[in-house]
Amino acid sequence: MSTNIQKITFGSGCFWCTEAIFQTVRGVSAVTSGYMGGQTKNPTYEQICSGTTGHAEVVEVEYDAGQVSLDEILLIFFKTHDPTSLNRQGNDVGTQYRSVIFYHTQEQKEKAGAMIKRLTDEQVFDKPIVTELSPVSEFYKAENYHQNYFVDNSTKPYCAFVIQPKLNKFAKEFTDKIKSELL
Repeated sequence: MSTNIQKITFGSGCFWCTEAIFQTVRGVSAVTSGYMGGQTKNPTYEQICSGTTGHAEVVEVEYDAGQVSLDEILLIFFKTHDPTSLNRQGNDVGTQYRSVIFYHTQEQKEKAGAMIKRLTDEQVFDKPIVTELSPVSEFYKAENYHQNYFVDNSTKPYCAFVIQPKLNKFAKEFTDKIKSELL
């Protein structure tokens, strides 16, 4: 069994949706919701929602590169949100919902840039990709009630009407990447 654990941090709108998707990916060992990219120390969810801290809602994804490649992780990120929408995802509006990759290594930065070029060249999206590439900064873990949100709250309306359809779309396109115990 491989133990090449890597870490990358994504912002793609509401972290509840992004967490739920990456928790299902084979090779992903941990997903932690939190905040990154702002100036306020130890921000709260309420502060983040104000849009004044500069932080994005993010998920820190730990994955085994022997089971799922960085390119696969990046493709899942890009295909499970709208990377062409500046500072918004659906009804969520503000810089805290921006599309951003906080890279932990130079390789991640280069591969993310190459993925953006590839998706642009292949005209996968109708509009230009606006995903920000930024070096990793201090990660602030979100409050406990944000962790494992979909699993713990799957019957709540937001989960049923927003997250579940995203999971269904993801499962349809990436069936071969889903953890076998979830199939």
